[in-house]
Amino acid sequence: MEKVKVKKRRVYGPGELLWLAILFLLAALILYPLFWILMSSFKDYNGIYGDVWGLPDVWHVENYMTAWNRGISQYFLNSLIVTICTLAGVVFASTFSAFGICQMKGRLGNFVFLFCLCGLLLSPQVCLLPLFMLLKSLKLKNTLFAMILPYIAFRLPVSIMLIRSFFVGISKELEEVATIDGATLMQIYGHIYLPLSKPIISTVIIMTAYYAWNEFVFATIFVDSSKLRTIPVGLMVFRDGLMTEWGVVLAGMVISCLPIIVLFLLMQKSFVRGMTAGAVKG
Repeated sequence: MEKVKVKKRRVYGPGELLWLAILFLLAALILYPLFWILMSSFKDYNGIYGDVWGLPDVWHVENYMTAWNRGISQYFLNSLIVTICTLAGVVFASTFSAFGICQMKGRLGNFVFLFCLCGLLLSPQVCLLPLFMLLKSLKLKNTLFAMILPYIAFRLPVSIMLIRSFFVGISKELEEVATIDGATLMQIYGHIYLPLSKPIISTVIIMTAYYAWNEFVFATIFVDSSKLRTIPVGLMVFRDGLMTEWGVVLAGMVISCLPIIVLFLLMQKSFVRGMTAGAVKG
């Protein structure tokens, strides 16, 4: 007769139980405010101030329609355009640059890589005035490009660093075999490096999307038109215009958070794999 294997129940030590308690506490501190915003977004003014911590007595789903029709739809669309264009620019430029750096032999590749990393030393706040004058002279101020181009520029250094670290770990034998078979550098880039780099590209996508979706300073200074406002700036104006309708304001906040939350949930496995791979390769 075959012996039935009985799985032993894992016994947690005092140290592990302490860490689990700390993690649960941190999770509660992070998740409860999100839960409170979500629940409060279905309340009216009296419901929020009459029972701050309770669930809604009447679920005011119309708060979301009101928020959407009062301007959130335009802010959402602008942020979506800016974020998608920024993602496309960052992913293409960073992967292409990282591939080119990996193809450079000797000290030249290291020098170019370090030159790209110098962008990490630049603070966006320090560059506000030069960027403002540059965009104004190029007649790009008060356009969506006034946000897209700086976003791409400031996300490139860290993206190149992560992707280049991943590219270095890709086996050179694959490239040599492809070269022997007559593949060009562009074919190697498109058919070998990019497919193998999905985890780190997912990491770059999430980090860039989070930055572009929530950036506030550039969106405030470089854009004046109310029709071009993105979610962060739009929510500030939206809040000021609805001083007493907090349920509608909170509904707008929930709508603004949803895309990034959904993106992270869809790509969380690739995000973690990309971060760990980029950390050990280099």
